[in-house]
Amino acid sequence: MTDKIAFDLVSPERLLLSTEAEMVTIPGSEGEMGVMAGHMPLISTLRPGCITVSGGDGQRYFVTGGFAEVNPKKLTVLAEEAIPLVELDAAAVDQRLKNAEEDLASATNDAERAKAQDTLSYLKGLHVGV
Repeated sequence: MTDKIAFDLVSPERLLLSTEAEMVTIPGSEGEMGVMAGHMPLISTLRPGCITVSGGDGQRYFVTGGFAEVNPKKLTVLAEEAIPLVELDAAAVDQRLKNAEEDLASATNDAERAKAQDTLSYLKGLHVGV
């Protein structure tokens, strides 16, 4: 039997998910990162992207950013916003694309521009699959 890692996904409003998983893939600031039981401790910022929970029913969540704290037994994600991918239909993705384009146009510094561009890039890729 594969060891599992405890995983909590928290948004500003509530605890969205508390489960055990074989692996959780998160969109780390330096790229996609798979987290399993026994992972070395770290803290990472998150870029816009998808969190995928492997094992169980394979939940997937779109996050707009946040932080991840990893230790060998637990992963906690504090997301700015997290939405189950099953709740994102084509109209919702189109609206988020429009919002990201507006955010990019109104960005006043490099950090805002980079985040808006990351969101836009991810949503364009997601739009194809919706």
